[in-house]
Amino acid sequence: MSSPRRGRGTGPTSRKSKFRPEIQGLRALAVLMVVTYHVWLGRVSGGVDIFLLISAFLLTLSFVRKVDSGRPLRLIQHWLHLFKRLLPAAVVVILGVLAGTWLIIPQSRWPDILEQTWASLLYRQNWLLADTAVDYYAQDHSGASPLQHFWSLSIQGQVFILWPLVFAATAILWRLLRRLPGRWADVNYRMLLTAAFAAIFTASLLYSIDQTATNQAYAYFDTRARLWEFALGSLLALVMPYLKPGKVLRIVLGWAGLAAMVSCGLVLTVDRSFPGFIALWPTLAAAAMIVAGQSGSRFGVDRLLSWKPLVSLGDNSYALYLWHWPLLVLALSATGITAPNLLQGLALVAASVVAAVLTTRFVEKPLREWCWPEMRAWRTAVVIVACGAILAGPVAVWQSYLTAEEAAAVAQPRELTPGAAALAPENAGKSTPQAKVIPVPAAMKNEWADIDGLCTGQNVPGDPLLAGCLQNSTPEAVTKSIVVLGDSHAQQYMAALGPIAKEHGWEIITLLRGDCRFGAESAERDAVCNDFNLASAAYVLEHQPDAVFTVASLTHKEVPFETAVPGYLDGIKQFTEAGMDVVGIRDNPRFSSNMPECVQKNGADAPECNHPLNESLAEPSPLDDYQEKVVGLHLMDMSDFICAEGVCPAVVGNVYVYKDDNHLTKTYVESMIPMFEQRLLAATGWK
Repeated sequence: MSSPRRGRGTGPTSRKSKFRPEIQGLRALAVLMVVTYHVWLGRVSGGVDIFLLISAFLLTLSFVRKVDSGRPLRLIQHWLHLFKRLLPAAVVVILGVLAGTWLIIPQSRWPDILEQTWASLLYRQNWLLADTAVDYYAQDHSGASPLQHFWSLSIQGQVFILWPLVFAATAILWRLLRRLPGRWADVNYRMLLTAAFAAIFTASLLYSIDQTATNQAYAYFDTRARLWEFALGSLLALVMPYLKPGKVLRIVLGWAGLAAMVSCGLVLTVDRSFPGFIALWPTLAAAAMIVAGQSGSRFGVDRLLSWKPLVSLGDNSYALYLWHWPLLVLALSATGITAPNLLQGLALVAASVVAAVLTTRFVEKPLREWCWPEMRAWRTAVVIVACGAILAGPVAVWQSYLTAEEAAAVAQPRELTPGAAALAPENAGKSTPQAKVIPVPAAMKNEWADIDGLCTGQNVPGDPLLAGCLQNSTPEAVTKSIVVLGDSHAQQYMAALGPIAKEHGWEIITLLRGDCRFGAESAERDAVCNDFNLASAAYVLEHQPDAVFTVASLTHKEVPFETAVPGYLDGIKQFTEAGMDVVGIRDNPRFSSNMPECVQKNGADAPECNHPLNESLAEPSPLDDYQEKVVGLHLMDMSDFICAEGVCPAVVGNVYVYKDDNHLTKTYVESMIPMFEQRLLAATGWK
């Protein structure tokens, strides 16, 4: 995706020898694949992997020519010149994204986009996404981030710094070896460089295969798991002078490579299987087309790739990649549609191409070709710093505004934000005063219930499946020990159970896994969840706590809106038979849309933000079927403090009830503490 740059020489002959239009056409096809798959298919194409290979291929050719001709590498000057070309267009696009975010994107997503702005500017977006990709509890947005595509540009930027260091280190080693007697003096630069990139290729590919198999969501954004794609491009550049296929073989290689390249995203689930060995498919396909080169035949694929409109599109490929994704995300967010149809998609592609051409023509190209008299490195650095400042200023001001807004909301008198207390019987008929709804959207990502830290001492599990065991700080005198089992819907109630436990001297231990409701082994759960629940049950039976806290029903976004938890009674009987109390609380509703964002778009009183109770929870409750079936099971139902008068609202008592489409906010659960404590003690008979 890096800005395309045609080879330059001292005259027409030099330019002709360096510029290969079929590679520029290949770049255009790759970006068209990326755009087409994103807009209409909602899939990943493999086109990004081709970009990575091409960028390393061209970079290697450039540096090897410098070493062969005896020219100095001048790394600092190279890096400054490179980022002077890349940053201006990126900054223009990011500024456009920020404007669209202010106008279109719900406020609860602003902090993430601002954080990603910094990550994109500093070429570390891939690491930010890697950290959140594997985090089930990361803020669940109904729409993707308009800056998400900067992950590949970040990896490129990191390699654009690393690769010249490899070239320079190898050049130094080569010069040292030439001074040695014997056969070492015959070693040439290309041989050493080939060995270096072969080592990088092998190590990175093996790492990528291992990580893709064990932690694919993280590996997808991991630079280390992508280095082999760049190394493959570099190796291709190094061996190209020795590859001289005949005309027929060039024709076969070209068309076979094109067929493999185009079919990759259709045949493979790229977003779930890359960047392991499967990514060899698109990269080797691109390599075959590069080797095919200029076939000299009218039947060669280079006739297509060298087509002037395609080459022209290749000149704008960097800007097209930059623009297509944010325009798609912003358009979908503004219109409320989930995927564009053919005409809508064509309009988006056309808008992206126009924006790309304008950006290339008026931003990227002028700055790339702009040369002061006696252009010096510090003047190039000024351009880079100016680009950063133009973007950093608005972002810093915006983040300061959000911080001030959050502080003002928190400073409101508590009586203005009663939350669940507004639904208490003693407050029936009373109107809630006007106030700013809390938590402010910018703080929504911090609305998970707090748990003090990892399990310690005797509470540490022996089973590695339970390595995420957490506990609240142990009271000086433990009067009761409670283990919380299940998923994020069990965790959310820690915002009430935690403070109550500290008041009563209870020790709380949590064994939680996202999207894994506790129950006996069931075919309705995946194998990992079943294994986790078996390990959790074994832990409880080994440690013999006084009680176990669970979520006893399971809500759904569609009919049936609420059911019993698969294997629930069989799962808890082993605890009650061992003399433990089991608390089973009713689940809260789930919705098909993000509730805070609904309020931010339509207002708290909008019908679409206030769902009917009969389309949210079952009547009668699944908990009714559990009554008196298991001695020692104590049931709790807090749904009347979540839904009232036949409606399940998004805001109650000036407090957001939900942080997304199904999780209660920490702030709202904290407002339920008095009622939660009363019902917990009444259900269990605890003192």
